[in-house]
Amino acid sequence: MKSEQIRELFSNFEAAAIEFDGVECWSARELQRLLGYSKWENFEKAIGKAKIACLNAGEVVENHFPDVRKVIEAGKGARHEIGDFLLTRYACYLTAQNGDSRKEEVAFAQNYFAVQTRRAELVEKRLLENERVKAREKLSQTEKQLSGVLYERGVDSKGFGIIRSKGDKALFNLPTDRLKRKLGVPANRPVADFLPTISIKAKDLSAEMTSLNVQSKDLRGQGRIEREHVDNNKAVRKMLRDRGIVPEELPPAEDVKKIERKLKAEEKTILEKKKK
Repeated sequence: MKSEQIRELFSNFEAAAIEFDGVECWSARELQRLLGYSKWENFEKAIGKAKIACLNAGEVVENHFPDVRKVIEAGKGARHEIGDFLLTRYACYLTAQNGDSRKEEVAFAQNYFAVQTRRAELVEKRLLENERVKAREKLSQTEKQLSGVLYERGVDSKGFGIIRSKGDKALFNLPTDRLKRKLGVPANRPVADFLPTISIKAKDLSAEMTSLNVQSKDLRGQGRIEREHVDNNKAVRKMLRDRGIVPEELPPAEDVKKIERKLKAEEKTILEKKKK
């Protein structure tokens, strides 16, 4: 396939994309033309196979292949409706994969949508990584605030460490040192740096509850505050368990500090490219 033809096909596929309810998609009737199919019946067979592949992948078919009606001109001003589908990027990829690869247009589409789908996956992965970094930052802020509240009520930094450790044991049903060994966390690192996002948010919620209740109940002294924090962590654990989530059984996540450095490096690269 020549470069000129590739550029033309790329431009045609980009121009055919539409947005529906905030989702990028393509009309199946338009995709039929772009893939070089003269008969709708033949193209519909490829869509049928794509739907089966979508179902086998565990996706909801209706989310990627919604039925729509399309009005066309039939000559002498007559108009009538025909069946159509709105295909998501993923649906287009599956349709191309199940199309006639002898057609140059289909071969191009297989690669075009594979790259586009991969790009979406990378964006989603980055968003999830950013969410985890933000959750860890929020937990640090919450714990700093809680430490200040406890200091005003007679609890020093050593006491705060003990209270936080007791809270972790109530949340994860394991002492901090055993939890670290289970997750493979270095002894000199906070366990939160290696927790999945939901566990980080669970710790944050427990700490927020303790901070609020310590102030509203005017709790003082390490013993009373420790019981309050343990109770809050137990309550959050129960909530998770009731939804089938066992905190200590969740797999460890990548070092959040490493993720943070990677995101900052990517942002720096993007800024440098914009300057050129």
